[in-house]
Amino acid sequence: MATSGHKGISRVDHEKKHAHGWLVRVTFRGEKHQKFFSDLAQGGKRASLKSAIQWRNQTEKKIGKPRTERMIAVVSPRNTSGIVGIRKAMKAMTRDGKKQGPVYEVWWFPRPGEIRKTSVSIYKYGQKEALRRALALRKAGEKQMYGTALPPIKSKTKSKKR
Repeated sequence: MATSGHKGISRVDHEKKHAHGWLVRVTFRGEKHQKFFSDLAQGGKRASLKSAIQWRNQTEKKIGKPRTERMIAVVSPRNTSGIVGIRKAMKAMTRDGKKQGPVYEVWWFPRPGEIRKTSVSIYKYGQKEALRRALALRKAGEKQMYGTALPPIKSKTKSKKR
């Protein structure tokens, strides 16, 4: 947690540079935004913190980040499905574990320190239907975590010029 008690907002007191205020940083899906709120310019420590919180909330809304004090997961290069919270894996299909089949594992964290996980069989439902079901489960998990489902990730791939 930041020194302010608010996510993404830190206190800056630099005597040599006469800089006193709050530094706000908002990062989401590769976009980084930051702004400094000076105590002197805002009319005091409390007023600058209030302005910093307001700016952070507006910026998060503008870029589509859900307002939460929790961390927001992003796509990892190790992710095998390309979707946050869903990975393709092999799982035992029989109780003795001798036969294995492909599944989509779905993860979400309804409360800090609590993990929920389930899987959808690709063997049983087929590739497309299993992925559709996994996405629906993940969206429901995001609603539990953030109060709303996250917007789809914008592709960062560059289009080829012809």
